[in-house]
Amino acid sequence: MPKAQTVYVCQNCGKRVPKPLGRCPVCGAWNSFVPEVVVPEGGGKRKGSLPQSRPRRLSEIEGDAEERIPLPISEFARVLGGGIVPGSVVLIGGDPGIGKSTLMLQTALAMAQSVPVLYVSGEESERQIKMRATRLWNTPEGETRPFPENLFLVTETDLQAILEHVQSVQPQLLIVDSIQTVYLPELQSSAGSVTQVRETASRLRELAKTSGLSVFLIGHVTKEGVIAGPRVLEHIVDTVLYLEGDRFQAYRLLRSVKNRFGTTSEVGVFEMHAEGLKEVPNPSEAFLAERMVNTPGSAIAVTMEGTRPLLVEVQGLTNPTPFGNPRRTANGIDFNRLLLVTAVLSRHAGVRLGEQDVFVNVVGGLKVGEPAVDLAVAAALASSARNIPVRADAVLIGEIGLSGELRTVSQMGARLREAANLGFKFAIIPKRLSRNATSAPDGLQIVEARSLRQALKFAFSG
Repeated sequence: MPKAQTVYVCQNCGKRVPKPLGRCPVCGAWNSFVPEVVVPEGGGKRKGSLPQSRPRRLSEIEGDAEERIPLPISEFARVLGGGIVPGSVVLIGGDPGIGKSTLMLQTALAMAQSVPVLYVSGEESERQIKMRATRLWNTPEGETRPFPENLFLVTETDLQAILEHVQSVQPQLLIVDSIQTVYLPELQSSAGSVTQVRETASRLRELAKTSGLSVFLIGHVTKEGVIAGPRVLEHIVDTVLYLEGDRFQAYRLLRSVKNRFGTTSEVGVFEMHAEGLKEVPNPSEAFLAERMVNTPGSAIAVTMEGTRPLLVEVQGLTNPTPFGNPRRTANGIDFNRLLLVTAVLSRHAGVRLGEQDVFVNVVGGLKVGEPAVDLAVAAALASSARNIPVRADAVLIGEIGLSGELRTVSQMGARLREAANLGFKFAIIPKRLSRNATSAPDGLQIVEARSLRQALKFAFSG
């Protein structure tokens, strides 16, 4: 009988070492090693035993695209790539209280109308889930609807018992809430540890690949915002989704960061209501619904979230500071990009911000990481500093260089079409080369600028 061994595992990256270290040599995290007892499996493969797998020619392997299971929640289906792939494993993470369990329970209710669904919960009782399901399933008018007959619910944390329930129910969709609560009895470590999370996820992946069962795993996140447990968990699954948003804002973004069956960086937009998460089919219109036109300090940018263009309002505020060191506050954009834009404004556009407190906010709780919003940020700050509003019917798209020049961004045609669809008449963009020129949509006038100073002149004219 093999003896049990004690190893130390990094909770951040899963690095295993024979003795504890103060700092992880792989990820650099401090005091992240925890002891775990590992019992090696006895036996193993006999020497000389033949492998069960057999190499095959690539031309002999069937490569037809597998038909996806339709998902009634269109925004969710968009992020997955068009529907649920049979045999896939999807990991969904997000901050506590952001709506992960709500979204998956809504998915279970919607899918159970056509296929058998097994919802496994290790954190809530059956009564708690039933109360939330009643709130989500009933109509806004209060009409009570019968629950789908194909939806099965069980509260269980033992993986062996979960696998037995899967054999008895024979579902096509399995939802586990959450993977950190599931454990294998033969492992002596506690549930949620690195070894338990890795092994349970591996067993569920093997089940999905051999039976065609689609598995959705809900994962906790750490204070840094990454999936709790080893990062190898993200390599085990086929798709990794993050549900993002401010808990004090109504909008939620379901973002794809890994997808073996679709595009990455795809985004679905939801709005939190008392009846659950509601889809937002036109996010740009929703984000601009409360905009005050002809107000200094406001500009409209067009950002890309995956393949979807979104129009967002960027607000800027400058105010003289009584202190020696002016403040720089960024909400929704990268802080270093804000420092770059303010420096270029002061040096190349004649907007003196050395004695001004500067605040920038992206309305709606969105976080924009691409440099295409640089021009809108600069226009909003210059508008506030000069107390002159930006043209209400204009969108501003472009990256700002350190010399004050404007640089073009990708997917300009999709951005301009989205602006024209929402009724904007004026677009200020960087000077384009003839080989990259994009035809203007009907009703949208394009003005090209080579420098930030020239773009601001166009933005404040009229």
